[in-house]
Amino acid sequence: MAEITIQDIIKKENLVYTKSKVMTDATLSYCPGCGHGTAHRLIAEVIEEMDIQSQTVGVCPVGCSVLMYNFLDLDMQQAAHGRAPAVATAIKRLMPEKFVFTYQGDGDLAAIGTAETIHACNRGENIVIIFVNNGIYGMTGGQMAPTTLKGMPSSTCPYGRDIEMMGNPLKMTELVAQLAGTYYVTRQSVHSPRNVRRAKKAIRLAFENQKLKRGVSFVEIVSNCNSGWKLPPVKANEWMEENMFPFYPLGDIKVDGEIVSK
Repeated sequence: MAEITIQDIIKKENLVYTKSKVMTDATLSYCPGCGHGTAHRLIAEVIEEMDIQSQTVGVCPVGCSVLMYNFLDLDMQQAAHGRAPAVATAIKRLMPEKFVFTYQGDGDLAAIGTAETIHACNRGENIVIIFVNNGIYGMTGGQMAPTTLKGMPSSTCPYGRDIEMMGNPLKMTELVAQLAGTYYVTRQSVHSPRNVRRAKKAIRLAFENQKLKRGVSFVEIVSNCNSGWKLPPVKANEWMEENMFPFYPLGDIKVDGEIVSK
């Protein structure tokens, strides 16, 4: 038997985090400071803790979210742009014993995928929808998205979003909360340790709701886009707190099928 040293004991006692076995060894390719990596980690940890790795199917469409299949050791299905809720509906109906989730950005879920999102939520499909909102099209050049804030610049509105010309930002999470088929609707973030813990709790609850066949659980994660916003990570987080959170406030909106916040 190998001798156990004091250093071994200290190392063991100080161990506070290990990589989830649900994550692969692939190096994350997201921009430094991006929230996608943290969101991936939380989903992986929840799946591992629930011991449902072999029972889970993820659906990712187009955009930064499509890269998830490189980083999670799960059965994954790519969907056409915006169509993840429709594909998830088919998978869940054909294999109701599976845990099925979509992972989508705002340029996908709230733009070309608006109809798919609304109707899946209204039908009450027993799936989890995870929605990463950074207010911009991240992968394809930083164009204005339906979620881009008033006055917020992008590559297609360099002087800021003009409400008179371009319309109002779309609050998808408040919108789907009004639909009878949604059971749990929440908005979280992953930019600080406290918020990471809250986001993980929300994701865990969403998967537990699916286990109990309660309909759609919709988890929005407000994140940054350092590249699209043209800001370093720390400044991007500060900008997010000052500008995104007032318009997209964090917290539960619908719990146990009842609206708790407007």
